[in-house]
Amino acid sequence: MMNKSIFNPSYQQNNLPSKIVAGLERISEVFKILLWEKAKQVGLSPIQIQILIFIAYHKQELCNVSHLAKEFNVTKPTISDAIKILNKKQLILKDYSSSDSRSYTIHVSQLGKQVLSQTYDFASPLKHQVDTLEQEDLESVFKTLSELIYKLNRKGILTVQRTCFGCKYYQKQNDSDYCNLLEKELLNTDIRLDCPEFEEKI
Repeated sequence: MMNKSIFNPSYQQNNLPSKIVAGLERISEVFKILLWEKAKQVGLSPIQIQILIFIAYHKQELCNVSHLAKEFNVTKPTISDAIKILNKKQLILKDYSSSDSRSYTIHVSQLGKQVLSQTYDFASPLKHQVDTLEQEDLESVFKTLSELIYKLNRKGILTVQRTCFGCKYYQKQNDSDYCNLLEKELLNTDIRLDCPEFEEKI
């Protein structure tokens, strides 16, 4: 059984899916390294940086403890602890204006925006390498990734996704992808991985 491990180089040699999975694991290491480097520079933890970046670019109803825990696959207490520190450092603002007085949404403060300007590009070294790929290769990689993300979500492994394939506005027409909200056919490159208008298909 051990011989058929994805991480056994001998097994990988003759099994392309295993090579791809092992490659994805190496890419995930790159993200962790880049995030940790940036975290050390600004005196925050990786999850604190991820929370700041997320709340800066997503709609208010997603910026609460419950959703953030799902988004980053961690417990609510972990998110609460991170928010406590971000609040203490005055990098966020809590908004208690919802009908439930116990819950709140989070916004980036002015000071938080300054820190964000130093951290949001932590993955740029990886993007610079992706930029060197040919357009045809980029489209092929993107198609594969977007389908993989959707399938992992359907299997319950990836708890949160906002890609077109799982959206109520998405429809397969003949052999084409179509968005009923935009009322247009979607090219491969039009498929979104994080759509602001995403509404889960029931």
